[in-house]
Amino acid sequence: MEGKIVEVMVGGNFRVDVQGGHSVLAQLGGRMRRNRIRVVLGDLVTVSVSPYDPSRGLITFRGK
Repeated sequence: MEGKIVEVMVGGNFRVDVQGGHSVLAQLGGRMRRNRIRVVLGDLVTVSVSPYDPSRGLITFRGK
């Protein structure tokens, strides 16, 4: 899902508003952490949402 970061939280967590007006608590995916890709407030990101808990997910891509 595409979304925009609206809040940066402690512990590497981010609040992301996705399409449809939902809010997802997301953290950086492994490759983004390993390659030290910075994500800041207002960035457009792609979030992989968990099928078991739709309110949580992983940030897998940072748009420009």
